[in-house]
Amino acid sequence: MDVAPDTLVRTMERLKTYPDLGFTMLLDITAVDYLTYPEETSTRFKVVYVLRNWSRNWLLQVVVEVADPERGLPSVSTIWGAADWAEREVYDQYGIVFTGHPDLRRILNHWQFKGHPLRKDYDIRQGQICFETDSLEREIRARLATKGVDESTMRDINTEMMFLNLGPSHPATHGAIRIFTALDGETIMANVNEIGYLHRGFEKTAEHRTYNQVIPLTDRLNYCSALLNNIAYVKAVESWLGLEITERAMFMRVVLSEFFRIQDHLVCLAANLVDMGGLTNYWYLYNEKEASYDLISRLTGARLTSSFTRIGGMYRDFYEGWEADMEHQLAAIEKGVDDSLSLVLQNRIVHDRTQGTCLLPAETALSYGFTGPNLRASGVAFDLRKDNPYYHYDAFDFNVPVGSTGDIYDRIMVRFEEIFESIKIIRQAMKMIPDGDIFVFDHRYVLPPKEQVYNRIEGLANHFKLIFEGVKVSAGEWYDSFEAANGELGFYFVSDGSGRPYKLKVRPPCFYAMAGFHTMVEGEMIADAVINLGSINIIGGELDR
Repeated sequence: MDVAPDTLVRTMERLKTYPDLGFTMLLDITAVDYLTYPEETSTRFKVVYVLRNWSRNWLLQVVVEVADPERGLPSVSTIWGAADWAEREVYDQYGIVFTGHPDLRRILNHWQFKGHPLRKDYDIRQGQICFETDSLEREIRARLATKGVDESTMRDINTEMMFLNLGPSHPATHGAIRIFTALDGETIMANVNEIGYLHRGFEKTAEHRTYNQVIPLTDRLNYCSALLNNIAYVKAVESWLGLEITERAMFMRVVLSEFFRIQDHLVCLAANLVDMGGLTNYWYLYNEKEASYDLISRLTGARLTSSFTRIGGMYRDFYEGWEADMEHQLAAIEKGVDDSLSLVLQNRIVHDRTQGTCLLPAETALSYGFTGPNLRASGVAFDLRKDNPYYHYDAFDFNVPVGSTGDIYDRIMVRFEEIFESIKIIRQAMKMIPDGDIFVFDHRYVLPPKEQVYNRIEGLANHFKLIFEGVKVSAGEWYDSFEAANGELGFYFVSDGSGRPYKLKVRPPCFYAMAGFHTMVEGEMIADAVINLGSINIIGGELDR
């Protein structure tokens, strides 16, 4: 859907508020620089908004041409909270200004950075070092001002405001994240967060890799559930190619997706309960996570970052007898989770610390682009596996756990319940998985068998071209997403018809969860902010890319 810049805000308001439209979720905002695109375009820059009506599972992309990056576009941050950080990222990476934005500054690159790295004419060879920390005092005072708090207010109540830094390197932060707070005693009056400490330029790197060479990069997004990122990425490429993988490959991906979803939740819950002082829970949960690595290494060949998928199928088949090993591991996980729940369900300390704390109402969660367990904990029963099923998820019998109030307790318990639901899916998939091939026999996308490579010139040439030139993807633009452990993991592509993506943008669920963190912790205690960070399960690699 193409929209003119001068009608952007009015159009977006209608898309969100009109009952027949109801696009209450802004999933992502990105930009495209067509400077080196082989076909001529009307303007160099376009901004793309990805919207979702979750109740009807409608997806809409709104495209706006940008004639002048300095003049830019009007901000839509007053319509969706998610636009706050999303517009900052576009400004940071492309230099496109959003007029009316409340705090337009860099977000992934440091504040002393020069230039905009996702522009096609940016010189990637220049190293840029940050020599001075940004104080963030101006930003925190601006947050206080929005609440009607200033120095005179504090004098009137005969107290002083204290500023406290958590991170970027701190035992309470799950990753390198800076949480800057203004405190009245131990109560958080205002919160500003700084990220980007782990930004490694995923999108820029992807522009210089073939589509298959990007797969190992996706492992590092969320290393707690690395294979979910692999599968989400290749599914997105295959969706544009119209490539239907084999039945066995589909079921292999389901088994691995759900097993890695369990691993991710085990890490989240173990760390979150440690934040509350429950070390015993950590061992009940994390011991099974650690034991699972042995099974993962036998299934995929690696423990943490396996890069097990390929466009068109899988790297290799499962080994003989894997079903018995999987069932043994699932039973061990069930016992560990049950043991942990026995310490949590009737624990007054856990209940007092988590129930009614750091509330996230459904409307706020949708506005900030929360997805996955964090959104479902707020009472929104949206799950792509149910609402937009793929890989035969509509054939599996499983429930979508939903919370009632959107507090820390709900976010914890939704993940506990999702572990049991994932175990149910795996057991069903193990009974349903057919024999057969693990990749399609289409050598436009899949490497030919080794005997053809070694004995026939056609096979050798086919192998050579796929390795060096990559899978040729038809020119166009598309978005595809996947229900990852933390929520909707999306990929937006622009292809110029070559074997490398002209543009690849990741829509990481962590990014938008952290963007709404301040709405949950302001008015709460500083200790509550620590356990809230664990409850939304921030993964630094996915957050910063």
